[in-house]
Formats: sequence, C-alpha cells, structure tokens
Amino acid sequence: MNIDVINLGLIEYETAWKLQDEYAAEIAEGKRPPTLLLLEHPHVYTFGRKGRAENLLWSEEQLKQKQISIHWVDRGGDVTYHGPGQLVGYPLLPLMPLRPDRFSNTSSDFEGGLAGPVRSDYVGYVRRLEETLIAALSRLGVESGQRSGLTGVWVQQSKIAAIGVKVDVHGVTRHGFALNVNPDMEYWEGIIACGLSEPVTSLAEILDPNPSMAQVHRAVVSAFSEAFGDRYPSPRNIDK
Repeated sequence: MNIDVINLGLIEYETAWKLQDEYAAEIAEGKRPPTLLLLEHPHVYTFGRKGRAENLLWSEEQLKQKQISIHWVDRGGDVTYHGPGQLVGYPLLPLMPLRPDRFSNTSSDFEGGLAGPVRSDYVGYVRRLEETLIAALSRLGVESGQRSGLTGVWVQQSKIAAIGVKVDVHGVTRHGFALNVNPDMEYWEGIIACGLSEPVTSLAEILDPNPSMAQVHRAVVSAFSEAFGDRYPSPRNIDK
C-alpha cells in the first residue's frame, strides 16, 4: 500500500486539525490512501490531554504581542510550541489491529490478526516515529537518540523533536511530530514544554550551514519510507 505525502506549507493550526479529521474519516472508509501531511504553523501553543494551564508562562498581553494562538487538543502529552521554521508532520495511518496476545508496550510490530478485541500498538507506533526522526537527522549529519520513559528525540541533553499522537476508534492516527529546523527559539520561553524543564535546540543551532526546509523534508520522507517500508513502500509526494 502506498502513502500520499502532502506538503501543505504554512497553514493555520485549526485548519490543519480539521483537515486531519476529514482525511482520517476518508481513510477509515477506504476512500483515501494513508497520508502524511508535512507543514509549518503560525505561532501556536497546543495543550494535549495531559496539559496543565500552569505550564503556560506568558501573560495574555505577551501572547497577544507575540501573535500566539492557544488550542487545547485531543493528542497525548502536555503543552508544546509550533511555529515557522519548524517541520510538523501529521501521519494519518490505519494501524493494524493486534490480537491481545500479540500486544506489547515495547513492540514495534504491526502484524496481527483480528481475533478478540481490537487494539492498536500505540506505543510501538510512537517508537517508530522517533526512529524515523533519528534516521532523518542522521541523514542530515546529526546524531540523536531517544530517552527511556520519555517521548521525543534528543541531541545530547537538548530536545530537538516533540511527538504527540492520537489513535481514533477506527485505528487511524492523528497529530504527530514537530522537528525544530530554524524556528525562533524565544517562543519556548513562554511555556514549560511537555511539562519538562529541559533545554530545547534546533538544527540551526547545531549545523552550519543550516539545511533548508526542503532538504529536511526529503530526509524525513526518506526516513519515514524506511521506518514504515513494510507497509508503505512507495511515498507519492503531492504539493498543495
């Protein structure tokens, strides 16, 4: 099964959120192939299901001055930032349901049957997203890795990519990852990102010269195809 990779460019958060719902419904009905949306957002803070309001540090006046919108959403995790210069990916994928005896919190295996209650390998899917970003960063010349018990990707002690996802009742994924390419790092001062007090970094702070967004797009799509190649061997790129 192939996957459509759609480049949406700069798009408002709420517009992209609604588009995810629309596309995911079509995917569940078999009317659309699995889809990876790649895009950038205007300045926005989003709070996931574990979000805590006290992790927003800036006042309403500061948010207005910085032109930051706020959204409480249905993904996992706490608060994060999206903005220009950050590559955001929303994979809309039908996860293969697993038999209860095949389900594991550490498994990255999508194989399984339909016997018994339907369960998707949520944790294994998140691990694959992390592996995708680690491979993409390696293609760009950056060594990165995971941290036990945490979600995301780190370069040494600094976080370079955040992940927060949802799997709906049909087993189709929503939301996804955010990779810091060349964003304005000042915006992380307004939140306790993911509820963790830790440094955040970007490719622009690590590499000289900094890769273009187009180069990062290519690295991510290539790594995604490799990480999910057992299910989606031939990505089809679409610009909108």
